Amino acid sequence: MLESLSTKVHDENRQGEAYAPLAVTTREYKKKFYIESYGCAMNFSDSEIVASILNDNGFGATGNYTEADLVLLNTCSIREKAEQTVRQRLHLFRQVKESRPGMLIGVLGCMAERLKGKLLEEERLVDMVVGPDAYRTLPGLIEEAETGQKAVNVLLSRDETYADISPVRLDSNGVTAFVSIMRGCNNMCAFCVVPFTRGRERSRDAESIVRECTELFDKGYREVTLLGQNVDSYYWMDEAADKVVTFAQLLEKVALIDPLLRVRFSTSHPKDITDEVLHTIARYENICNYIHLPVQSGSTRILQLMNRTYTREWYMAKVDRILSIIPDCGLSSDIITGFCTETEEDHQDSLSLMAYARYDMSYMFFYSERPGTLAARRYADDVPEEVKKRRLDEVVKLQNRLSLESNKRDIGKRVKVLIEGDSKKSAGDWRGRNNQNKVVVFSKEGGAYKKGDYAWVKVTDCTGATLIGSAVQGD
Repeated sequence: MLESLSTKVHDENRQGEAYAPLAVTTREYKKKFYIESYGCAMNFSDSEIVASILNDNGFGATGNYTEADLVLLNTCSIREKAEQTVRQRLHLFRQVKESRPGMLIGVLGCMAERLKGKLLEEERLVDMVVGPDAYRTLPGLIEEAETGQKAVNVLLSRDETYADISPVRLDSNGVTAFVSIMRGCNNMCAFCVVPFTRGRERSRDAESIVRECTELFDKGYREVTLLGQNVDSYYWMDEAADKVVTFAQLLEKVALIDPLLRVRFSTSHPKDITDEVLHTIARYENICNYIHLPVQSGSTRILQLMNRTYTREWYMAKVDRILSIIPDCGLSSDIITGFCTETEEDHQDSLSLMAYARYDMSYMFFYSERPGTLAARRYADDVPEEVKKRRLDEVVKLQNRLSLESNKRDIGKRVKVLIEGDSKKSAGDWRGRNNQNKVVVFSKEGGAYKKGDYAWVKVTDCTGATLIGSAVQGD
């Protein structure tokens, strides 16, 4: 039997704060741990691996950090704001520790690897620092920290995928789950610190991925999101069959588990998504018609500085190709304003490309220089912050308009919705997502549904973020 305890997290990919419940078994534990996750979905997935390791070593989860023996922050270094938030939280936890001297504070993940010296010695905010490839060593590091020593392991690995660890699901809705299929990144985008904090790209074996997805389905989950920094470059050599498993083939393997299991994935690099992947999506009804295709900038000149390896025209042709094979495919993107040397003309190129792609939604940020990246070493961060923010405001306003227009085009349509739970605003409404990853809210009246069911909904209204409708008879 599982109980739910809430712990506060921050996910920039969800554009705000969220609350991710920790699943806690009734098993007795000698000690308690509390964990907060910041940043991308990969960090949330990693926290589930950490929770499993800690459970196996006598730690049970708590949603109250004041009673925890171990407080962990799984961190992100992608943007400066995330680092500032983490530092504020660490100062708060340090104050709590003054009244609970036995409490240990640790930082995990990308920020841990990058700022280990400052966190441990200069600011003395933490007792342990653990990089994203070192979670298996947590029990030993905890023992070391309990003696008063500073415990550190930030070594990167060429083969660690945690494939044999069964994650403790931190999302209590019991319907959707993340499944990590690879770690690291071989792309050297100039603005990104991930290759330096998560190491080289390596793929998890296909059999363990399919096994984890099957177990999730058997437990009642009805949607999995396959995660990687660049899922389209997934590559696994099946030694027994003497053949390579590509991402398209992995998608098919997961889709074949059961037609009731929805399959999503994130993230795609435009240069690597293939026609084979697109045709696989089109062939299986339970592989969602939705692709997150980060563009970052609509200017070819800026894309070259970013080392994105494609041009504006090439990206637009990729959008055309996607929609020719999957006509109703939902598209979203990442957009950065104010990258080094960006001009008003470059900015207008971004706006016009957004209008061309007609994104359903985007994750939008102004450029934040990260130490250690190629951009920090090569270019001056020369766009004034007020200009970055003004351009970001224009991007956000355009995306809001595009999102509303996209949702208005769905009014009158019937959409298949996987019910994830109650609406955030009303217990009398269900909330779920359709095939294109759009949030759909509909009344509980008119159908005996439960969480995890599929429902056909006729869209009758919308906002810029949500489709609104009522349940109707399905196929």
